[in-house]
Amino acid sequence: MDTGNAPVPTDIMTDLLHNYVPRGDAERADLERAMRLLEAGDPWHRSNPVHFTASALIVHPPTGRVLLRWHERQQAWLQIGGHGDPGETSPLDIALREGREETGLTDLVPWPAAELLHVVVVPVPASPKEPAHDHADLRFLLATAEPEAARPEKPTTPLRWLTIPQAYELTTEDNLRETLDRAGRLLAATP
Repeated sequence: MDTGNAPVPTDIMTDLLHNYVPRGDAERADLERAMRLLEAGDPWHRSNPVHFTASALIVHPPTGRVLLRWHERQQAWLQIGGHGDPGETSPLDIALREGREETGLTDLVPWPAAELLHVVVVPVPASPKEPAHDHADLRFLLATAEPEAARPEKPTTPLRWLTIPQAYELTTEDNLRETLDRAGRLLAATP
């Protein structure tokens, strides 16, 4: 089975990354590392020691809650997301597909706009199928109007709706805490 992905047209990814403004030195370094992926081959292919993934923090703006998913491999509560499927070319579309697959939510939409929220390179531990590697994760915010419709993809990957402070306490990942901070500021600014 091919676990790779067709290359994203360079102009789409180049525009997405070149127009993104990093917040701080750590994100600037991660963005530069992500941009280097565009220079050679397929930046989405899982055989690369560093490759793109797309993810999203799902929010319910009326209640200010976010949805976290238990990730078995990482042994952590994280946002939804993952690898592109063959032929996928849009990080936002990948995040939307992963959101529907992992939560059963069919009404997901980019929120408050279809723009990149966070760029972060995260380590992924080795598994029996692949060595340790890094994900250059492109993160978005997606919203649902029907939080009660969320269903885990499988019993071993439960979902939890949480306030931003609850999610912040539950996660052990500093990079997700930064994503939560950014989402929290946007949710607080929503009337």
